Amino acid sequence: MWEENEARPPAKKTQDTGGRQETAAEAEDIQSLKEQIIEEKQNADNYLANWQRAQADFSNYKRRTEQEKNEQTKFSNAMLILNLLPVIDDLERALNTVPTALAGLTWFDGLRLIYRKLLSLLENQGLQVLEAEGKDFDPNLHEAIQHVEGEDGKVVQVFQKGYTLH
Repeated sequence: MWEENEARPPAKKTQDTGGRQETAAEAEDIQSLKEQIIEEKQNADNYLANWQRAQADFSNYKRRTEQEKNEQTKFSNAMLILNLLPVIDDLERALNTVPTALAGLTWFDGLRLIYRKLLSLLENQGLQVLEAEGKDFDPNLHEAIQHVEGEDGKVVQVFQKGYTLH
């Protein structure tokens, strides 16, 4: 040990840390470590933000694909229904023009039942008949083919039924 009269090697004093003094090299090491911690914390924050964005993007993707799947399922039969509409209209016209003498026959009642069953099936798929006669004319739903005397802005006669899907 050093005696009081003997000279000690000089220590570079920089900071008092609880009773012991740090050297400049230790202080530089501590400062370097603090800077590394700050840098790593910034990196961790960036990774967290990127992960949260990716998670939100994936959640949006799942929701969008589920929505598209539902839309596709909802309208998958639209072309088939569209092709059946003229057949339904023809069948309806045929049923409406049958003479009253034939109207009571069982085969005619069977045709009427088939017609109702077909309409019911299409209604279950989301098809609805647009009731237009006597209602206000809506250019988004109706197509005017002539202008006749009658109440202004009302549909007077329906020449061909209109339908909506879903």
